[in-house]
Formats: sequence, C-alpha cells, structure tokens
Amino acid sequence: MAQTQQLGQDSGHDIGLDTVRDIGRGIGRDIGQFVAVDPVVDRMRTLRATWHPADGVAVFNRVYLTVTEEIGHAIQAGTFADRTAAATLDVRFAERYLTAVDTVATGGPAPACWRPLFHYRRHPGVRPLQFALAGINAHVGHDLALAVVDTCRVLECAPADLEDEFDRVGDILVLLEERIREELMPGPDLLEIADPLTHLLGCWSLDRARDGAWLAARSLWQLRGLPELAGEFTERLDRSVGLVGRMLLTPLTRP
Repeated sequence: MAQTQQLGQDSGHDIGLDTVRDIGRGIGRDIGQFVAVDPVVDRMRTLRATWHPADGVAVFNRVYLTVTEEIGHAIQAGTFADRTAAATLDVRFAERYLTAVDTVATGGPAPACWRPLFHYRRHPGVRPLQFALAGINAHVGHDLALAVVDTCRVLECAPADLEDEFDRVGDILVLLEERIREELMPGPDLLEIADPLTHLLGCWSLDRARDGAWLAARSLWQLRGLPELAGEFTERLDRSVGLVGRMLLTPLTRP
C-alpha cells in the first residue's frame, strides 16, 4: 500500500490515486463499467466543454478523448485479454496528459514535451492538424513510455507482460490517427506538394513514435535500480520529444 500511495503522489493528480485504489480493491475481477477509465474520460469531457474549439490544446483534447473512449469500448468488448492491465495502462497514460494540463493551469511549467503545444495553442498561423499531431507526439513519444513503467509498478509486472496491451492500444492510435488526418487535413485540391504542411506530415510517424516509446519503457525498466541515470534518461527523452513538437508546430500561415 505504501508503494501505491507514493505512485499516486508522484502522478501529481488526484485521479491517479483514486484509480489505483480502485484497482487495489479488486477492479480486475469485475471491471463493470470500467471505473478505472471513467474518471479520466470525465475530466477530458469537462475540458472539452471549457476550452474554445480553436484552442490548440482543445484540438488535441478532442482527439485524445476519442482515443480514450475507443479504448474503453475495446476493453468492454473483450478486445484485451487482460482487462485490468489494459485499463491501468490507459488510465496511467491519460494521467500524464491531465497532470500537464493541471500544472499549466496553476502556473507551473509543463514537461518539455508539452511546452510547444501550450505555448502555441492560440497561434493563428498553426493549423488544427498540427496541434493534434503535436499533442500525439508529446503523449506517445514521452508519456506512453512512463505510463508503461507506472503500470508495471502498480501491477508488479515487467514491460514484457504488457506487450499485447501496448500493441493493441497502439493499433487503436494508428486507426484514429488516420481518421484525424482525414478530418483535419485540407482537401486534395488545397494540399499540394509545395504546401509546407505536406513536408511536416512526412517528417513524423506514429509507428516510429510507438517503437521509440516501447524501447524507452524497456530501457527505463532496466534502469529502475539506477534512479540518477533513469532521471537523466527521462529528462533527455522529454527534451527530444519537445524538440519534435516544436517542429510540428511551425506556423505555416501569416497571422
């Protein structure tokens, strides 16, 4: 229990502690309406109703809410063999984003991977698709690896035990990324080869981000007994993902 409380405090978000307690009380035996997933979905729905639709963070939030709802439906449908592991990974993953939102709302600095999105969220020269991809980049490139490690600690397992859940979550993300591109990308008459957006879209890949997240998660797990080295690894990962996010948010039109 002491380990669970510490993990909840480290997350910096009340939802983390509540859902970990739910899991500890036997949520894996009877997930029911997926109490573990519901709180984070409710938070994102509240944010959707609060922010202006054109806000860059709101654009990502709408995308991510759809992802989380889709994963919840998949858990309910029995897509995941281990529903507890899937629900825990989904919640720990979402908490990373929600903690960044709360930190910025209280005047604190967001992790480096999220800073470009929060900084440019109201820039008129950045297109909606850029906001969505920058958020996905931060969340998958940085947060997903840490969420895997968080989940391993909560469930007392190793990353290899979560590989199936990780892959299925990744498959859902890929399908939703395709949908996002279809909905937010300009029509074929507007998106020409010379359009800078075409170049930016070709410079980032969700598949590569997923592969990098899995490697980072495994590396961090191996470094868990070396906290100083693990901290340095995490910081460098945060900064490198933030650099990619800044590139994705390059203003493409004049204000």
